[in-house]
Amino acid sequence: MGKIFGYARVSTQDQNLELQMDALQKAGAAVIYKEKITGTKKERSELEQLLKAISEGDTVVVYKLDRISRSTKHLIELAETFEERKVNFVSIRDNIDTSNAMGRFFFRTMASIAELERDIISERTKAGLQSARIRGRKGGRPVKDPKLVERALKLHASKEYSIKEISDMTGVSKSVLYRAIERI
Repeated sequence: MGKIFGYARVSTQDQNLELQMDALQKAGAAVIYKEKITGTKKERSELEQLLKAISEGDTVVVYKLDRISRSTKHLIELAETFEERKVNFVSIRDNIDTSNAMGRFFFRTMASIAELERDIISERTKAGLQSARIRGRKGGRPVKDPKLVERALKLHASKEYSIKEISDMTGVSKSVLYRAIERI
């Protein structure tokens, strides 16, 4: 039997980790990774350390699903990582334990729902683009008037004005101007 690792996170410095810590210790977690960081932050050093530490047969325990993941997509990615590495995952408050059939079923169902959601979004996007094309719209950003770009290039060639000044005078953005300069 592998090791039991805990992961606890609170969003702000004011919140307290004690409730989660007590529950994780009661669940048998010998090592607990703790973070005080907002759930939307991508960089979580303690979670990264946990993912490096686990190996086949280990178990990762959290108090609630929202403690370990930033989003449904992130949760599914973590679940796939655990499954690939043959690591069990337990969420105490959500009554999920992937070491049993119901827990595995739950995660497979979540993964299927997430995949369906991605497919629906993709289909809607494609249908919307096709509908716009039928109406004569191409999509993307509108093209800047070529005469304005030409004027901006002439001002740049004079070497009398900065890029910012040229952009302010012509209304041609810096990025459009830089791309036009690269083409000559």
